[in-house]
Amino acid sequence: MDFLDTNIENYALAHTSGESALLAQLNRDTHAKVLQPRMLSGHLQGRLLSLLSNMMRPRRILEIGTYTGYSALCLAEGLTNDGRLITIDVNEELEAFTRSFFDQSPYRQKIDYRIADAAQLIPTLDEAFDMVFIDADKKNYALYYDLVIDKVRPGGVIIADNVLWSGKVVQNTKIDKETHALLAFNQKIHHDARVSNLLLPIRDGLLIAHKN
Repeated sequence: MDFLDTNIENYALAHTSGESALLAQLNRDTHAKVLQPRMLSGHLQGRLLSLLSNMMRPRRILEIGTYTGYSALCLAEGLTNDGRLITIDVNEELEAFTRSFFDQSPYRQKIDYRIADAAQLIPTLDEAFDMVFIDADKKNYALYYDLVIDKVRPGGVIIADNVLWSGKVVQNTKIDKETHALLAFNQKIHHDARVSNLLLPIRDGLLIAHKN
């Protein structure tokens, strides 16, 4: 997942706006108490998500894959006064931990946290989304994209995380199922005439698709 030289990454972090005290605590507690803390969006990526949200001022955001809530809190920073973020995760074991941080946040009234199967829940959502953030099981990225694309307003964005998959997408070794799924997903977006796209090599790769 680490593509940049450590010194370059540290320099970038030193010249990036800081995370809030709540986000810093969430970062620490996730690393101390939760399995696979590398799944956390983290400081640099979190500030990018916040920046994009603040630039767009979305009224409705959908997040697929909550984990411990770091990215949701970052995205919520740009919501309009009447805005709402729906975040979906299938992991019941993290619900109490994650909800405790949402409850401490100034955005707690704007975050609609649901434990559910996203593939079943998304078709029931009668919303027009300004932003969608996909950071869940990689094998279903293409499915999630197909489920949300018609629910995203023109001018809205779909952001997908982990699209470089620790560099495996350019390796010539045996391709695992997750890498294969991400290769197909990246190609799918790149050839979709409904969007213009940018793949950013930040952290584990962010693919941003802007709906025409």
